[in-house]
Amino acid sequence: MGTTQPIREKDDLKKFLDYYRYSRPNARNYALITFGLHTALRIGDILGLKWENVYDFDRNCLYDHLFLREKKTGKQNIVAMNRHLKDTMNAYRKSRDPQPSDYVFTKTTDYTHPLSRSQAFRIMKKAAVETLHTTHVSCHSLRKTFGYHAWKQGVPPALLMDIFNHSSYSVTKKYLGIDQDERDSIFMEIDLL
Repeated sequence: MGTTQPIREKDDLKKFLDYYRYSRPNARNYALITFGLHTALRIGDILGLKWENVYDFDRNCLYDHLFLREKKTGKQNIVAMNRHLKDTMNAYRKSRDPQPSDYVFTKTTDYTHPLSRSQAFRIMKKAAVETLHTTHVSCHSLRKTFGYHAWKQGVPPALLMDIFNHSSYSVTKKYLGIDQDERDSIFMEIDLL
């Protein structure tokens, strides 16, 4: 789990998201970050997606759900695509005019090969350094950020464990950095005088 952290503060998350939306506009990079944040998928699974996995070319619309087999666990996963993600992906698709067999996230010069993990990492790192002034954000931070904010908004721990395929709530808490947050709140809220 290393030093990769979720982006905990909503203001920081907005700055991070807005980097490729407004500061350095790049439809692909913005869509990649948005996709990672809203699906909680690992970067390897995201980079392996083709347009035919996310877009119904017969009906000319994005699917409501993604169906994929996770590379790491081998488990089938079904992820709902929310309105914000669909809006972002539609705008990105219009900038590309892709074929069904094209990878979703590619170099702008070659749609037949996905972005490399190292390139995706550089995309995340650049936005984090420029907006958050930290190097503790990576592709995996998107997944952790989803879980952290879901937990803060009251999503039951059992559902988060299921989404992340964790064996226990203690694993999920450690993964999201919740243990330290809970400890900090005790020290900050206890009034001994």
